[in-house]
Amino acid sequence: ERGVAHSGNMEEVLAPLRKAVKEQGDLVHQLKEKGASEQEVSRAAAELKARKKILEAKELALQPKDETVDRVKMEDTLKRSGLYDFGPVGCALKNNILQAWRQHFIQEEQILEINCTMLTPEPVLKTSGHVDKFADYMVKDAKTGECYRADHLLKAHLEKLMSDEKCSAEKVTEMEDVITQMDNYTQQELADLFVKYNVKSPSTGNDLTPPTSFNLMFQTSIGPGGNMPGYLRPETAQGMFLNFKRLLEFNQGKLPFGAAQIGNSFRNEISPRSGLIRVREFTMAEIEHFVDPNEKVHPKFSNVADLDITLFSSKAQTSGQSAQIMRLGDAVEQGVINNSVLGYFIGRIYLYLIKVGLSKDNVRFRQHMDNEMAHYACDCWDAESKTSYIVGCADRSCYDLSCHSRATKVPLVAEKPLKEPISFYLNVVQFEPNKGAIGMAYKKDAKLALEYLAVCDECYISDQEKLLSEKGEFSFETEGKTFTLTKDMVSVRRFQKSLHVQEIVPNVIEPSFGIGRIMYSIFEHSFHIRQGDEQRTYFSFPATVAPYKCSILPLSHNQEFVPFVHQLSEAMTRNGVSHKVDDSSGSIGRRYARSDEIGVAFGITVDFDTVNKMPHTATLRDRDSMRQIRAEVAELPEIVRDLANGTLMWAEVERKYPIFEGQETSRKE
Repeated sequence: ERGVAHSGNMEEVLAPLRKAVKEQGDLVHQLKEKGASEQEVSRAAAELKARKKILEAKELALQPKDETVDRVKMEDTLKRSGLYDFGPVGCALKNNILQAWRQHFIQEEQILEINCTMLTPEPVLKTSGHVDKFADYMVKDAKTGECYRADHLLKAHLEKLMSDEKCSAEKVTEMEDVITQMDNYTQQELADLFVKYNVKSPSTGNDLTPPTSFNLMFQTSIGPGGNMPGYLRPETAQGMFLNFKRLLEFNQGKLPFGAAQIGNSFRNEISPRSGLIRVREFTMAEIEHFVDPNEKVHPKFSNVADLDITLFSSKAQTSGQSAQIMRLGDAVEQGVINNSVLGYFIGRIYLYLIKVGLSKDNVRFRQHMDNEMAHYACDCWDAESKTSYIVGCADRSCYDLSCHSRATKVPLVAEKPLKEPISFYLNVVQFEPNKGAIGMAYKKDAKLALEYLAVCDECYISDQEKLLSEKGEFSFETEGKTFTLTKDMVSVRRFQKSLHVQEIVPNVIEPSFGIGRIMYSIFEHSFHIRQGDEQRTYFSFPATVAPYKCSILPLSHNQEFVPFVHQLSEAMTRNGVSHKVDDSSGSIGRRYARSDEIGVAFGITVDFDTVNKMPHTATLRDRDSMRQIRAEVAELPEIVRDLANGTLMWAEVERKYPIFEGQETSRKE
């Protein structure tokens, strides 16, 4: 009854906030329908985003407090275990998470894994838009040169001003409006706001330089001459697009197929923060699933269709509703998720996150709203945990392949044989260049322009045709040279041609995983404090990803225990089970606590019964329940192996072997 009452009170508090979100969501839709200016729409969308944040913050604040994690205690435990530095324990955990990823995605889906260079020549990232657009605005302390991210600093400054009692209600409203629009300001508008609000360096009080655009990629030069600019890659995706033709050939020219890459990416964050959440070097695991745009149906969707997953759709966000648990099959059927290929990967991502240790109750999928969708995507969902953003799953349409087609002069297309040759008529849209006029204007460089025009896709051609009719010209860059073509140099031709094969520019579904962020979420969702003992902390990592599967503990330094410890350790190694022998001094209880603290899943203790009784047996302890069974020494390595592989559950072990009441459970430590 108390739960029902709490729920009723909660809805009373949230109702006006939900209404405010719905009203603003309706306004955004109305503005779009009547063709309002881009600036007007983006301001209204930013206000919608701000109202959404207020609603979500209040929803979280009203949830029962016993769900929260003691972050200080958890991070203290992490530091002692070397996890932040990826010491032995962190390194083992990360490797296990990646191994689980390979098994869950690459092996299950027969995905083609590749490994590309982290050094990327400038033209590749110029083509993908990263050189021009992958940037944040930065300001510097005019005297010390200390750098700050402009939007973060301005927001912090305004929040400080607003907290002053002397600040009028009118001023507060004005500054709240500035914070709401923060993502939409141009460089000049930001500069004007820094002057208007007299923002100074927070550490010294010195003047700040005007905001400048700071590209987040690490720049370098390739080769001894230093004249070939390049970058450390900001994502692993582009390597897979560049290798599309080779991968297609490897797959016998057939769609669909998936490519995957695991590796480090680099972003020169102006102000890295939040531990593993925002760092300058991080491991990504990305999949590019290439699919025929006319056949976005996944044959294995039925395997995940019955999963109940918390979905926070774009429609729910703009109408002030909460996230809802939905059957995945219904979400695709009702069009909440764009297609069953995207739906299939959302289901598989969910299963993977639960498998590696995220809590079902703390994971949801949030759909990008129209105004925040990446410009190339037709549908995009983020897997979110209560700690941070961790996985994005986007349907990127054909954006990347079209970009690289224009840049490389190689059509990145798949061919689909037709059952009845000549029966298929294709509507062709292509540039019709006036070779003489282009030759006169660009002399020996004309060939570059003609090659570029020959591989442009319909979408790009239509955009440039619009510019030709409105402005009389359009420009493009290829191989470091810029060309401006006028109406007398190029026109657009449309015609039909019959085909023996149909050319397809594949669409791409892109699940993208930030491994550090997943690790941090696993830490939060797996961290516990033993009931009745505030000093005892432990991580309940699933056995499959636990850094060590088992610890082997002799009860004391008695030499009679040594042969059994060696026998167990060697058998564990033969069975491929990672383990840790702890024969240090200290009570058995204290050594169990040390193992628990780094998330070791199971513990075997060699005691006097092991030595003195036949057959030789030892105890096996489960970390989470602290319950123990007794089994023959020869059997234990295989039991632990099967537990670690997930082919055997602890409950089954308890049913099969006698429960042991001793060592830890029978007396206070």
